[in-house]
Amino acid sequence: MVQLSSTSIALRPFLKWAGGKRQLVPELLKYVPDTYSRYYEPFIGGGALLLNLQPEIAMISDRNSELINCYQVVKNSVDDLIYNLQQHRNEKDYFYEVRSWDRQPEFATKTPAQRAARIIFLNKTCYNGLFRVNSKGQFNAPFGRYKNPTIADETGLRNVSTYLNQVGIIIHQADFAMAVADAGSHDFVYFDPPYDPVSTTASFTSYDRQGFNRSEQTRLKTVMDDLTTRGCKVLLSNAYTEFIRELYRDYRCVRVSATRAINSNATKRGKVDEILVMNY
Repeated sequence: MVQLSSTSIALRPFLKWAGGKRQLVPELLKYVPDTYSRYYEPFIGGGALLLNLQPEIAMISDRNSELINCYQVVKNSVDDLIYNLQQHRNEKDYFYEVRSWDRQPEFATKTPAQRAARIIFLNKTCYNGLFRVNSKGQFNAPFGRYKNPTIADETGLRNVSTYLNQVGIIIHQADFAMAVADAGSHDFVYFDPPYDPVSTTASFTSYDRQGFNRSEQTRLKTVMDDLTTRGCKVLLSNAYTEFIRELYRDYRCVRVSATRAINSNATKRGKVDEILVMNY
């Protein structure tokens, strides 16, 4: 099994992701198992915990194809990615032109690096760093009006690329249940799904066109039950709602406070309660 040790180099997420765990990592680290064989993260998002732990063997996935393409390009074509990012500019009209690519037939002819650069560019320049799509799967966050955003973080991207190429990491697009189908005894799985909404107006699950409702939350809990019977160590984070607390009432649950910077109402950004669920 892999023994956790200090990370070899400081890595940071190359995407700002709604619900990202950069601020919560210190709390998460308190509950990560000391040893495990393989690391699984089926809702990879910005990858803050992955990049902090830097496991030697990992399976990362998401059902969002554009997100997974970004990770694959960072790993396999970082030079091409950086070149494409350097061609983008922080201008409103240009932003909407690039945002419209996925509404045009020509989008299918874009290279993986061009598509990844588009997502990173939009993420760095759109309102509040949202990745949000409509029911057709088209990016629809508005322009963010940042004065001087870092669109091409060459050092950060190269560092992540180096890590992804030095260890045994499998990157694939998959539903969360399929992503952990081969997880077994002594493996560690971290689930960070789209959160259960704390109110009827707080829901933000538009990471892909399929959304993530309470039926999906219940299906996820069933997968956690199955992993538990297989001897996997599972950690899950979610919103501290009555529904989630009741759903996982038979597991160890810890209430934590996290900083959230994404909300359409700026006055509602700040500390929020979250729940960590463990089967160990």
